[in-house]
Amino acid sequence: MTIQTVLTKKSLGILMHPTCIPGGRLCGTFGRGAKEWIKKLHKHGIEYWQFLPLTPTDSKGSPYSSPSSFALNPWFLDIDFLIERGFIFISNKEELGPTNNNKNYFNFEEADDLKKKLGRLLLQGWSSQSQERKLDFHKWNSENSWVEDYATFIAIKEEFNMLPWWQWPQEFKMKNNKFLKSWINKKSEKILIEKLIQWHLDEQWRTIKNFAKIYGIKLIGDLPFYVSRDSADVWSNKSLFSIFKNGDLIFQSGVPPDYFSSTGQLWGSPTYFWSRHKRTNFDWWRKRFKRQFELVDLLRLDHFRGLAGYWRVNGYSKTAICGKWINSPGRTLLNKLKNDLGSDYLPIIAEDLGVITSDVEKLRKNFELPGMKILQFAFDGKEDNPYLPKNIKGENWVVYTGTHDNSTSISWWESLDDLNKKRIKDEYNFSENPSLSLIEIGMKTNANLFITPIQDILSLDDSSRFNIPGTTKNNWRWKLNRTLEEIENDLRTFSKLGNDYGRTRK
Repeated sequence: MTIQTVLTKKSLGILMHPTCIPGGRLCGTFGRGAKEWIKKLHKHGIEYWQFLPLTPTDSKGSPYSSPSSFALNPWFLDIDFLIERGFIFISNKEELGPTNNNKNYFNFEEADDLKKKLGRLLLQGWSSQSQERKLDFHKWNSENSWVEDYATFIAIKEEFNMLPWWQWPQEFKMKNNKFLKSWINKKSEKILIEKLIQWHLDEQWRTIKNFAKIYGIKLIGDLPFYVSRDSADVWSNKSLFSIFKNGDLIFQSGVPPDYFSSTGQLWGSPTYFWSRHKRTNFDWWRKRFKRQFELVDLLRLDHFRGLAGYWRVNGYSKTAICGKWINSPGRTLLNKLKNDLGSDYLPIIAEDLGVITSDVEKLRKNFELPGMKILQFAFDGKEDNPYLPKNIKGENWVVYTGTHDNSTSISWWESLDDLNKKRIKDEYNFSENPSLSLIEIGMKTNANLFITPIQDILSLDDSSRFNIPGTTKNNWRWKLNRTLEEIENDLRTFSKLGNDYGRTRK
């Protein structure tokens, strides 16, 4: 029987978030740099570009804790695109502050400040735009119902010094529509700015997506399973989440105690009231996935195991010890998504890392979703390690050297003791460059798709690491401080390896 899966042949991909792409004023944008990156991938026969969630981030820069499941990150707004389309003037560049082209990191506060300056400029020029453009904008607003709540949510947050919504005055916290209607009229310009920014971001990203399609590049997005408590999603749909109306948590998400933590992990996100999602025919979930499938070709679903069952902890708990496993209606939801798409397969990659139970594996296999394998997890000396290359059975996998949450492969190698290094070298014939050696091991596996972070292709150490889980400082800031031309040889080496193992597109 032919497997109906999204991955059908051997191929290659690179993980690099758009903020990392060189060429933007402070960080990478949905502009010329992204197009040049797509052209590089095409040139070297690399078929997939993977990135993290494109949504706005929290104050620490994490795209996995967003104020919206639907909006796009304003940091990605490309200035040159706006100038070319006549929404701002080239002379406005002087008002936007210095560039950051030669630094390995960017500053979130500067990026937020740039967003505000661009928003004011877009508002100033809006009245002079053509009637046709204004009609396009209003049409887009009517087709994207989420933007009203999102724009209002952000405007209120700014009004109250970015406090979380459960600390707002009562009328705002409870989303008193009669009261808010009057307030929105008074703050119409602020709300218009947020809507304009999202409209432009949407247009810019669709231009990038169409460009990628022309060059045969498939885009892999990322969707967190849970949503942030401090989000427009929760604020405007309280009944769908395990929170009281005042914002206090009834139940919260996390994972139980394990080898790594005797108290487990508390994530602080509200769990879902699945019974209410069922009663609404999963409307919110289906809109959430529909939005993502409009933006990308494939979607990595973070914490996929939550669709089979989730660890539910009381809202007042300080640790995850006293939680309980609760079943989720994942099968029903995935069937509805499949019907919505009218497809023989779901374009979803299941993030199934860690301790995975049989119900999770059964759900993944029932829908023929590719799972994930991380090579850095493979070499603990145990022959039954599921990440060992010889234990990766079948083709319906995405193999990675590491993800955004891992050390770079160079620093991973340096962290091993001499005995481990000798054992791995002897068995896998590691070269002088352990990063390239790990890449080659991944290329050799049966998995249909092999992806590596750009840092591993460039053999960078942990000074270029993107995120350290469990920490909140200095994550998500890294960006390339070289031009794409300057990494041409590294991409060529990666592509040649891929060609040797039948993974590059001819």
